[in-house]
Amino acid sequence: MESALGPDAKFRDGLSKGQINLPKCDECDKSHFFPRVNCPHCGSRALTWHRASGAGEVHTTTTVRRRPESGGDYNVCMVELAEGVRMMSRVDGIAPADVKIGMPVAVFVGDIDGTPAVLCKPAEG
Repeated sequence: MESALGPDAKFRDGLSKGQINLPKCDECDKSHFFPRVNCPHCGSRALTWHRASGAGEVHTTTTVRRRPESGGDYNVCMVELAEGVRMMSRVDGIAPADVKIGMPVAVFVGDIDGTPAVLCKPAEG
């Protein structure tokens, strides 16, 4: 039986379980993000959810400036996952100025203000 959850709710449900799940079209075999009911590549409604590999690369990045008492600077980036989709995130664990375009990252489910979110860290190796 198909889930009654809509695509965004399915994605967020996966995050709440520590999983980054992406819809993939059964017709054209392409993943997409943001989740939707039709494949944006071919229009098919035949979609299956798959867990993301966790590998990605920084596509764009910028630094958001904040006062130190407000938490200091942080980066916001567009990450391209190995599955071919891009999503907004941030790279944790390094200074915002050290985040570079083309940098390999490991994508994981973290927490932003008590809400599960897709975050990144520099890839090892």
